[in-house]
Amino acid sequence: MAHSAQTDQLHRRAVVWIDHLTAKIFAMGLTGVSSRVVHAQLTSAHLHHHANAIGSGRVQEDPAFLSAVTRAIEACDDVLILGPGGEKTALKHYLEKARPQIALRLESSDHPTDDEIIAVGRKHFGLAEPRA
Repeated sequence: MAHSAQTDQLHRRAVVWIDHLTAKIFAMGLTGVSSRVVHAQLTSAHLHHHANAIGSGRVQEDPAFLSAVTRAIEACDDVLILGPGGEKTALKHYLEKARPQIALRLESSDHPTDDEIIAVGRKHFGLAEPRA
């Protein structure tokens, strides 16, 4: 169990890439990166807005999604949030209320690969690749 506590201690930073469907979470530190994915539980994954149609054309939010993302980064105190739309801002506001002591930064990002997300996080946090 001591190894797990040490790993948690070293993975106090995280990069979260988020959109309305998925949050990819990469906790990182001196010993490497651990990843986790949180999925929103939505009734529909796609937007279909047509002229003269009733409704906003927006996917209905999953009220538990941001809470699940927050639980996934509970050991982290420094978080970089990436994403293509407004969900990253929604997460930032949620975290500011739920965990006011956490350091937060936002960056726009379309749909990068996992390796690209990790590279952005390493650069942001000043972390080098772990040695083999």
